[in-house]
Amino acid sequence: MKLTMRLGVRSYDIIIKRGVLKRVGQLVNLNRRVLVVSDTGVPKKYIKTILAQCGQGVPVVLPQGEESKSLARYGEVLGAMVEHGFTRGDAVLALGGGVVGDLAGFAAASYMRGVAFINCPTTTLSQIDSSIGGKTAINLNGVKNTVGAFYQPALVAADPDTLKTLPERHFVNGLAEAVKAGIIADEALFELFETEDVCENIEEIIYRSLVMKKNVVEQDERESGLRAVLNFGHTLGHAIESANHLGDLYHGECVALGMLPMIEQPSLRRRVRAVYKKLGLPSRIRYDGDAICEFIRHDKKAGADGMVTVVRAPRLGEARLDRLTMDELRAIVKEGVR
Repeated sequence: MKLTMRLGVRSYDIIIKRGVLKRVGQLVNLNRRVLVVSDTGVPKKYIKTILAQCGQGVPVVLPQGEESKSLARYGEVLGAMVEHGFTRGDAVLALGGGVVGDLAGFAAASYMRGVAFINCPTTTLSQIDSSIGGKTAINLNGVKNTVGAFYQPALVAADPDTLKTLPERHFVNGLAEAVKAGIIADEALFELFETEDVCENIEEIIYRSLVMKKNVVEQDERESGLRAVLNFGHTLGHAIESANHLGDLYHGECVALGMLPMIEQPSLRRRVRAVYKKLGLPSRIRYDGDAICEFIRHDKKAGADGMVTVVRAPRLGEARLDRLTMDELRAIVKEGVR
């Protein structure tokens, strides 16, 4: 399957195909210095597969986990590029999940004011969502994605075969973003989760999820309006993730929890909980409401006027942007998902 993100001179192809990791070099120029950024959770055979296609591949393997989206690791990646004499004609390739993609993409965006960025996502979460759209970032002072840039890749190559080596919890974690896509824009995708076997339909799930995101990003690349609907579940989810010290719960699990209070129809909320149960996603958590609100106050979606933009789902297949005061949001947060 092939999609094309149409953004004028920043357009790029998105390839979803089993075995594509072995032929990335046929799709994009790897005959130059290529910094291959990965982490300890990525099987070594995938790293070797990419390096074998590179003219001058330089591997950087980071510790697995959200903690690698830090200033220190960002500096480590940039330092490797300086050490090996990277120029503006060279490239950075992300091989891994959302953490690797966000960090490597930000490094590519900022090194010499921008070098080519190639994204080869190997997790459910990154193949379904984070590998496209151009958002790159690192965390700062315990707050998610505070420092970053919009920077589109030159190519995204998603190989569903890489998902076979994921631990079950990591595989399921990424499905939360596909459930999100179904809730806000694709009723058929949501119903697929209700009625079909996920593993047997994973390529269609990836494809439909990316089609939804692609359509939104093409209309609003830099999140000046419509693209904000993709934050469904993220305002509260990021705060839960930060409050849990960026580690106790996975990103997709936090997004799943963050979606529930923003679903207005009780009947739809029950259907979503049933899908979570089927997949193995959490549907309830106890948290400190005041602490959650404090993290939301520092979120980039909070305005200088004290208002916060949240995404709510009035019914299946629809999303609405609401501007709430902190008191209004606090009432929703304290009701929470307990």
